[in-house]
Amino acid sequence: MPRRPTHPPATAKTRRGTPADPLAAYDAKRNFDATPEPRGKRGANTRSLRYVIQRHDASHLHYDFRLELDGTLRSWALPKQPSPDVTRPRLAVQVEDHPLAYADFQGDIPAGNYGAGHVDIWDSGTWTPDGNAKRDYANGKLSFTLHGERLTGHWTLVRTDKPARQPQWLLIHRHDEAAPAPRATPRTKAKAKAKPLAVTRKSSAKPPDDMRPMLATLVDQAPTSDGWHAELKLDGYRILIRIAGDDIRIFTRSGQDWTHRFRPAVDALRKRGLPNAWLDGEAVVANEHGLPDFQALQRAFDENAQSDIVIYVFDLPWCNGQDLRETPLRERQATLACLFEGRQTDAVRVLQPVTGELVSLWHGACEAGLEGIMVKRDDSPYVSARSDAWRKLKCSQRQEFVIVGFTEPAGARHGFGALLLGYYDSDGKTLRYAGKVGTGFDTGALLRMRKQLDAVETANPPLFPAPHPGGRAPVHWVRPTLVAEVRFAEWTRDAHVRQASFVALRTDKPAKDIRREIRRNGSANSKETPSMPKAKSQTSTTRSALPVKISHGDRVMDTHSGVTKAALAEYYNAVSPWMLPHLAGRPVAVLRAPEGIGGEMFFQKHAAKTIAGVHRLDASLDPDHEPLMQIDDTTGLVGAVQMGSMEFHTWNARSDLIERPDRVIFDLDPGKGIAFRQIVEGAQLLRGLLDELGLIGFVKTSGGKGLHVVTPLARRHEWEMAKGFAQAVAKHMARVFPDRFTATMGPKHRVGKCFIDYLRNYRGATTVCAYSARAREGMAVSMPVHWDELSALPGADAWTVRNAVERLEALKQDPWADYGKAAQQRVTKAMLDRLGD
Repeated sequence: MPRRPTHPPATAKTRRGTPADPLAAYDAKRNFDATPEPRGKRGANTRSLRYVIQRHDASHLHYDFRLELDGTLRSWALPKQPSPDVTRPRLAVQVEDHPLAYADFQGDIPAGNYGAGHVDIWDSGTWTPDGNAKRDYANGKLSFTLHGERLTGHWTLVRTDKPARQPQWLLIHRHDEAAPAPRATPRTKAKAKAKPLAVTRKSSAKPPDDMRPMLATLVDQAPTSDGWHAELKLDGYRILIRIAGDDIRIFTRSGQDWTHRFRPAVDALRKRGLPNAWLDGEAVVANEHGLPDFQALQRAFDENAQSDIVIYVFDLPWCNGQDLRETPLRERQATLACLFEGRQTDAVRVLQPVTGELVSLWHGACEAGLEGIMVKRDDSPYVSARSDAWRKLKCSQRQEFVIVGFTEPAGARHGFGALLLGYYDSDGKTLRYAGKVGTGFDTGALLRMRKQLDAVETANPPLFPAPHPGGRAPVHWVRPTLVAEVRFAEWTRDAHVRQASFVALRTDKPAKDIRREIRRNGSANSKETPSMPKAKSQTSTTRSALPVKISHGDRVMDTHSGVTKAALAEYYNAVSPWMLPHLAGRPVAVLRAPEGIGGEMFFQKHAAKTIAGVHRLDASLDPDHEPLMQIDDTTGLVGAVQMGSMEFHTWNARSDLIERPDRVIFDLDPGKGIAFRQIVEGAQLLRGLLDELGLIGFVKTSGGKGLHVVTPLARRHEWEMAKGFAQAVAKHMARVFPDRFTATMGPKHRVGKCFIDYLRNYRGATTVCAYSARAREGMAVSMPVHWDELSALPGADAWTVRNAVERLEALKQDPWADYGKAAQQRVTKAMLDRLGD
């Protein structure tokens, strides 16, 4: 978890033996022999502080906001143009300091350099701080007035408490004469600053033995009336801290004593000498991306990594002999801030409330990849129950479910296939089925959880009527004692979760307390209240354990389906047990689309650039080129996605015996006027011919319009033999069924016919790998199927990144289970002679 700095952040690196230089990071990222940008020279303070906003058309168009302070330009990147509308704050991601000379820079940063692209000065002028600029900047709330050509008036930069690799702020234009009034919101009055209560002098009174937390109501709309503030919603465990002298204890929301799990926090609080109190807060751990991650928190508990845990406190219901539960929230929070002034620790910190237009704050939180925001009424008392005065606005659907059963794994999957989910009605007695979840697990989690599931297995279903989850996999029932937190896209009409992804097991909540969370209208005193922002793709916020860090995970790769880069990585991570047997050990080519479908795409067959987990083969295998590539594990698969890869295409030979192909592939490609049903019939006819020749064929969808029939071979044939056999089969089919097939390339030859593409079988040719996604609208995948399934298929794009994993988990048996047995097939002269008849 990043720590809140107590002074303006500066790089810790030194340059030429000098003290830490705030421009060292700026210099380190640039080659001044190749870029026209000014060198990182610190300037002297000027009487009039400059500011500049530069429009930067780099890999993504954004705006760079820079304020002169202490001899440099403090700098933030804004994904959107600054808005003078007070209802539209902007996310501002802090970047390295820039030299003062950069305020005059505009022009082109050449390709290959950091920040390559065109820079224009969008606005410039001077700025005046409202108070002590250095102090306010260090404290994370800097208010100032801009005197520019485009922007004027009063503004505030507020640093959020969202843990991130780069500090994130909100840039907010405050009400003033230069600002347009918001359309749907009346002008609000300035709030009087809440005064802390006089509770700092120590009292010997002991706090109550028990305190239950105040809970928020899930809503789908933000209130627009005055008198509310927001807090960032953290992805962790709700906890309450009881301080009674040196006796400090930490409890879960259900009252379990978890003090032993928070020793660093307890020790830190004990050293601070705080008065007796009850504190309300959230325990979190940041993942490798700097985001609060519930799975990372669980790992910290499992591995006893308590020093990784940070507790953010946000309320003070009791302090120093005074019961503050009837005191307005604004005063409790002011007292809490005063209590921790100068006493914050690395383990326990105060979560700062955020003021501003709530809908914009909510949308901004979702854009930043957070879970959402908490909205709290400023004058709310503290009640140990669920209250409408506290509301939670989520960026995606997420809640706890009772585990009622699980399915057996299929294929190369271990542990189990999917968890069956349920929840209790309001009476706490009737258990309802809520669907299943089969993604979001890594192999270790599958095996660990299987042991826990086996321990509570029971012969009879725990709910009536017994659900029928579908698929062929056997179902096991369990006693309803385990609780799983699940993220999902939406509820279906029959009250089942759709596109669900596992987050973690919850041990702090009893199963009997699990209810379905119903979103209600959260508006307050407003007829026109903006609703929940359109949800991002389900997997874009999924926190599955990926072996490679994914940058720009929220980049939409396909606008049609909404699949993001993170969702694509999660898909390949999930299907790797099925996909790797067809991918590993072979030369591979990738189709890269760094900006997604609709942007630039290119096919890469050689390892011109190192990709995490992608192996470079011996250069002698393909002379006069860069080395061929090979991917043997999940790290390489996901690492290629990180580099923008969407499709994976493999050779028909393995790298260790590259001159001996081990399969022949027939690509059935429909011509104009051909329905998919005719392609299915064509594949069945081709299978019949292979059967007559004594060969076993396997079929998969192409993920596009056609089908691939794959015939395994013993590694004894040369390339010419494999290609010659494929050509002979294609021509034979075209000759016997001239109204159905053609073996001649070109659109004019395939009108009303199916083209059997046999050219996939020469040395160096590739075919899309089984389970690979396709860079086409909808993100369909190439899916192996059983021959018996063909007649029911609606199309070659039946399975996509969205639903492929669910299909695989429902399978009772791998449709290509016998593939290995057919690997000793050989093409004989007799077969070729028969095809020539």
